[in-house]
Amino acid sequence: MRVERPAAGVAVLWLDRPQARNALSVALREAAVDALASLGADPDVAAIVLTGAGAAFSAGVDLKELGQPGGPPKPRSRGSDDLVGAIVGCEVPVIAAVNGVAITGGFEVVLACDIVLASTEARFADTHARVGIMPAWGMSQRLPRLVGMARAKQLSFTGNFLDAATAERWGVVNEVVEPDQLVARAVGLGSDIASCDGRAVRNLKRVYDQGALVTMADGLEVERAGARAHMSQVTPADIAARRAEVQARGRTQL
Repeated sequence: MRVERPAAGVAVLWLDRPQARNALSVALREAAVDALASLGADPDVAAIVLTGAGAAFSAGVDLKELGQPGGPPKPRSRGSDDLVGAIVGCEVPVIAAVNGVAITGGFEVVLACDIVLASTEARFADTHARVGIMPAWGMSQRLPRLVGMARAKQLSFTGNFLDAATAERWGVVNEVVEPDQLVARAVGLGSDIASCDGRAVRNLKRVYDQGALVTMADGLEVERAGARAHMSQVTPADIAARRAEVQARGRTQL
């Protein structure tokens, strides 16, 4: 892993095995989990950009490691290599900056992120069926919720690639940008997040994620409970200060 701090409040986390197309070995997943936990707990970090070094975002789980005699190395502890869980559980938003192919496990990592930006060169694929394995990092549940059941089945049953423009049209990707602008655009979004109230952003992420797991009626109660808990810690002075900032920012964007 490689970590950079290009702007106040924003960290960029690089999957840094370009020689292996950033295949998700046990060691890489554990390093990424550790980095996300550390950055998410850092009061100076408001957003994390996750991207890949080299030409690929990630080719997915390390099949060489998975297919070696005796199986892959054992994680150092239960859940220590749960990268998708670490992204979902991270206290601050995680922005995927998909620079190239995101295949199978790499695609599942993207689906777990809060916001997804893609280079025009990005492509996505689910090759579980082609390899002869089953998803365990959320593909069968997150993908149909984004693109619909029929489209998700098409991708999973064929293993065909999804280009960046179609991924944006289908709702997998928020924006498609030129390759040389990708990380800068992601950092810019991270800076926008960092300019907001940090407590509100963290609590909003929690409410969105918890609400997505339940019915609408239960989700509304999740929201109400979250609002009550959050507003109990907000003072009139806090709101007055933020109001002035919001008005000033609004005038610059009209």
